[in-house]
Amino acid sequence: MPAKNTKRILVAPLDWGLGHSSRCLPLITYLRGLGHEVVVAGNTWQRSFLSESCPGIKTIHLEGYNVAYSKKAGGFMFSMFRQLPKILASIRQEHHWLAEEVAKHPYDGIISDNRYGLFHQKVPSVIMTHQLSVRTGLGNAVDEMLRRLHYKYLRRFPQCWVVDAGSNANLGGKLSHPKSLPENAGYMGLLSQFRKKNTNGNQHLLVLLSGPEPQRTLLSDILWEQVQAHKGAVVFVEGSDEINARTGAAAHISYHLRLATEQLQPLLEEAGIVICRSGYSTLMDLVALGKRAIVIPTPGQTEQGYLASHLHRAGVFFSCRQKNFNLREALLAVDEFPFKQLTLQHSFDIHQEVLNKWLETI
Repeated sequence: MPAKNTKRILVAPLDWGLGHSSRCLPLITYLRGLGHEVVVAGNTWQRSFLSESCPGIKTIHLEGYNVAYSKKAGGFMFSMFRQLPKILASIRQEHHWLAEEVAKHPYDGIISDNRYGLFHQKVPSVIMTHQLSVRTGLGNAVDEMLRRLHYKYLRRFPQCWVVDAGSNANLGGKLSHPKSLPENAGYMGLLSQFRKKNTNGNQHLLVLLSGPEPQRTLLSDILWEQVQAHKGAVVFVEGSDEINARTGAAAHISYHLRLATEQLQPLLEEAGIVICRSGYSTLMDLVALGKRAIVIPTPGQTEQGYLASHLHRAGVFFSCRQKNFNLREALLAVDEFPFKQLTLQHSFDIHQEVLNKWLETI
């Protein structure tokens, strides 16, 4: 049904992995379903993914932050600090880009997923994030310094939407529930590209890879070698179309580079166990589908490390380190793990109410 007052909305996800783009899909789908025009800004692979997932959507090029990741686990945070001037320069550049874009093609609203330069004085602008509390692993003083800097950037937007449930039952723990929220912040529920359709199956082991290089490939190599000897069926998804496909798979392995949402969902729902990173968007997808998972945080990424430990202690997902990972031992250990279901299914609809209220004001 067309909207009574059709709005033109710019949506811009961060380029740090596929998760930010995939979690914008529910917002894009809902807005388009109301009859509004959505324009997505992103780099080449983001535009390709979202065009594939949302046929007919208009996309425009916006360069990402292009952060380089360290191969050494312990060097991750230091690498981020070294690149901070580059990141801040990218934020300034995207702010200038937005001013030029709005001057040429007026918008009624802007939704930015962790892109801190996409605010505009004359266009209602919203920033989405799930990580309010910064955890560097370098001590409370450093964490507090970065939290203050983070809040300074968040306050440039009229509204900040926190991607989590606002109740005691939530997914992000201390990351999304700090002692104090920014004055412009409110919770928008959880976001997933999936809606549960089928009864959970137990047909295969699903390896679902994602995240930044070079750690994505390092984990892929470890798991690829070990799934060759696995006794059951395996579906192995590289999570990238920018590498050469692996060859020589054993007969029990079904191999894919990257899959669109409609192709990936049945494979997820039919999986008995999923092996994946503990990225926030991946965790939201697992909760949405009620899946059991072995999560392996990206070495050095303190956010993923916190989420993996937090949810392991809560009995929700089983967590393993990448170093010395042993598939056989992990699968034996999960037989004794509780895999408690989070009662958060209602949280996946909250974004619709949040969007409706916002649309009424723009």
